[in-house]
Amino acid sequence: MEIGVISDLHVDRHKTLTPEDYQNVLSNVLYQRHIDLLLIAGDISNNYKLTNQFVKHIEYEMQIKVLFIPGNHDFWATETDVTSAEILDFYLQMDACLIGKPYVINDEWAIVGNTGWYDYTYANPKFSLERVARRKYYGATWQDKVKIDWPMEDRKLSNIAARQATKDIERVKDKKIILMTHIVTHPRFAVPTPHRIFDYFNAFIGTSDFDQIYQQYDIRYSIMGHVHFRNTFVENGTTYICPCLGYQREWRTSNIEQEINHALYSFSL
Repeated sequence: MEIGVISDLHVDRHKTLTPEDYQNVLSNVLYQRHIDLLLIAGDISNNYKLTNQFVKHIEYEMQIKVLFIPGNHDFWATETDVTSAEILDFYLQMDACLIGKPYVINDEWAIVGNTGWYDYTYANPKFSLERVARRKYYGATWQDKVKIDWPMEDRKLSNIAARQATKDIERVKDKKIILMTHIVTHPRFAVPTPHRIFDYFNAFIGTSDFDQIYQQYDIRYSIMGHVHFRNTFVENGTTYICPCLGYQREWRTSNIEQEINHALYSFSL
């Protein structure tokens, strides 16, 4: 089985290309790479209906299994008539969403997924918790502050996400685990510091609440997105993968097929 992983497609953020263009190009790359199972680590779009449509289209077009976890952008509620909590409930009803539904590949392998959430621990410690909680720095506002309406604060959300992921892993703990989050769970994927802006904004990139999961369970692959880096490394038997496509302005070229092909990481089981 050939498994492909990608994140942060942001199909509704390109200046000229449409979500349908992204669908067609991704389908073509999946076909060329002979992908049997696609994992998407969040931030498909800024609208839950579009995210749902995109996943279903790829499944129908390619006749392969697609599994995803929503990213922070997938929860944005400002352009819809529902709350972020209602959007979460919508995703939980989708067969493709991994939250609360570990996916067993075979007798050896299983996939567990959760968005995760940031817990501020990746910020420079010179910033107090109260300062970070404002989510504003140098005149810039972290957009989740205005576009997501969670009924609780970020650190509690991070803890809840880690506990849900642990509960899901417990259901398949006899297997080798592929863990997929959106929020970064390893500090090597945070923006390198010192950095004028991200000394502060790294607070909203990652979480330390998943550290214990890596210590307790057999996590062979850890997939994450959010930070718009593309990088892979191996540490203590775990392959960490950040396969972000990212925004057009962050691409190395103007060719979407080349960029998707570069961002898509694949491995065989």
